[in-house]
Amino acid sequence: MVNLVYFSPTGTTRKVVAHIAAGFDDADQRTCDLTRMKEALSGRMTEGVTVIAVPVYAGRVPEIVLRRIGDLKGEGLPVVAVVVYGNREYEDALRELADIMAAKGFHVVAAGAFIGEHSYSTHRQPVAANRPDEADLEKARAFGRAVKDKLLESNPRQVGVPIPGDVPYREGVVLGQIAPETIDEHCVLCGLCASVCPSFTIQVKDRVVTDVAGCIMCCACVKSCPHEARVMSHPVVAERRTLLAENFNRRREPEWFL
Repeated sequence: MVNLVYFSPTGTTRKVVAHIAAGFDDADQRTCDLTRMKEALSGRMTEGVTVIAVPVYAGRVPEIVLRRIGDLKGEGLPVVAVVVYGNREYEDALRELADIMAAKGFHVVAAGAFIGEHSYSTHRQPVAANRPDEADLEKARAFGRAVKDKLLESNPRQVGVPIPGDVPYREGVVLGQIAPETIDEHCVLCGLCASVCPSFTIQVKDRVVTDVAGCIMCCACVKSCPHEARVMSHPVVAERRTLLAENFNRRREPEWFL
C-alpha cells in the first residue's frame, strides 16, 4: 500500500508524487489531495508507506499544509518527505516537512527535493518553465524505486536519513497582503479561478472578487485562466519575478536522501 498525500495548487507537486508512486510499482494506492480540502485530516495511517509532497514557499512548508494535515498520526509507519521548489532553493522546507511528519509519529525513511515551474513564472519571464519535465519525472520514478528497494532490503527504523536544513527554520513569508488581480475586460466570469483556489478566497458574482487576506499567492488562478484575465502584477512580485528570471535560470536537478 502506498499512501499519497499532497498539496498541489498548480499541479506540479501532484505530477511529481504520481511518478514517485509509479516507481513503487504498487497497484494498491490511496490518494489524499489536500489542495481543496475543507476539513483537516484526522486519524491514523494503519498500513503501507506514505509519500507526502508539498511545494516550497520561501524556503518553508506552507502554513496551510500544516492546518490540513491536522491530527494525522503515523503509528511508526514509514514516510517519504518530498518538496517541490521553483529552481531557486528549498532551504529548510525539506527538513521542516520531515520533522513535522516525525512529530506525528511517522518514521522518515527517505526525502527528496524536486523542481517545478515557479508560481511567478510567465511566458515573458519564465522560471523553471514546463518543469517537471520528462527527465525530472524519470528521476521521480527512480527515486520511488530506490525507496522501495530500501524498504525491502533493510530495516528502515534503524537507519537515519540526513536531510539538509537548519533548525530553527528560516523566517517564513508573510501572506495576506498581496493577491492576483482580475482584468475585467478579459474576464468572462467562467468561475475557473474560484474552482482551483486552494484557500477559497475567490468569489465570482458580477465580477471576480478576491479576499486578499486569505490569498496564499500560489497563482493557481493565474495559471489556470484561459483568457489571461488573472494576473499577479503587484510591484513586489514583479520585482521578485525579475530577480528569479535573471538569477535562477541555471537548471537545478532533483536531489534525494536515503
